[in-house]
Amino acid sequence: MKTVNIHDAKTHLSRLVDDAVKGQPFVIAKAGKPLVKVTVLGDAAPRRTGFLAGRIDAPADFDEMARDRIAADFLGQEAGQGA
Repeated sequence: MKTVNIHDAKTHLSRLVDDAVKGQPFVIAKAGKPLVKVTVLGDAAPRRTGFLAGRIDAPADFDEMARDRIAADFLGQEAGQGA
């Protein structure tokens, strides 16, 4: 397990925390004496879902899907009725 001094921990905290979330905990020491261990908390690892995770493909006509129904909803009409 990596040990870093307080100054380095303050300087590189974001990177160290990212590493801890990825399963690489570390120890913060002062004057060479270990003080605290930083590790991820249970399910605290951030999870990306939906489009952010790249697990969903949107159809090519996504912008046009249900266009008439949506327009009718905004106009307070039944789908297929003219204005």
